[in-house]
Amino acid sequence: MTPRIRLYQPEDLEALYHICLKTGDNGGDATHLYRDPKLLGHYYAAPYGVLFPETCLVLEDEEGVCGYIVGTPDSHVFEQRTEAHWWPALREQYALPGPEDQSLDARMIRAIHRGYQARGEAEDFPAHLHIDLLPRAQGGGNGKRLMLAFLDLLRSQGIRGVHLGVSRDNPRAVAFYHRMGFQTLQEHPWSYDLGMHLSPQSGQ
Repeated sequence: MTPRIRLYQPEDLEALYHICLKTGDNGGDATHLYRDPKLLGHYYAAPYGVLFPETCLVLEDEEGVCGYIVGTPDSHVFEQRTEAHWWPALREQYALPGPEDQSLDARMIRAIHRGYQARGEAEDFPAHLHIDLLPRAQGGGNGKRLMLAFLDLLRSQGIRGVHLGVSRDNPRAVAFYHRMGFQTLQEHPWSYDLGMHLSPQSGQ
């Protein structure tokens, strides 16, 4: 059957963590890279579901949740809300590592201690997103369906633009975003910043 798209529910939280880890190595399984399997999800997936469930969608097949697109309509609000309600507890849980620790776990813990800072492109493209699908859900247009549903959610709220970051080491993702209509805003040594202006829903 064709996987269905629905709004995130609280009972989907563990699926967010699982999918984030299983796709965390530029789309591949990152389980072997992290001692703590929840670190990636703490930063890239869970805070969206917990704090912005109204703009998070999951893809579900007969085996369960197999993909998601999580995001926020306003990156500045995301920065404020996570600083107040998400990062403090994690900072207590994870001590800041010393500079000699350059493991991937340590890098993610440092990211948690830094928190999220809205990028400059959030002025013109206020929303941002993360999308990940397990291998069984990849292909067949599921990513496109998720993205279109998410963009419709943003348009229904009058959001004028959305941005994201993508690694240069994930050319399949870069090509997917360009096919969806995202434009390159900035190039960095390891990544691209992409953005898309959104027309009002009534104008489609």
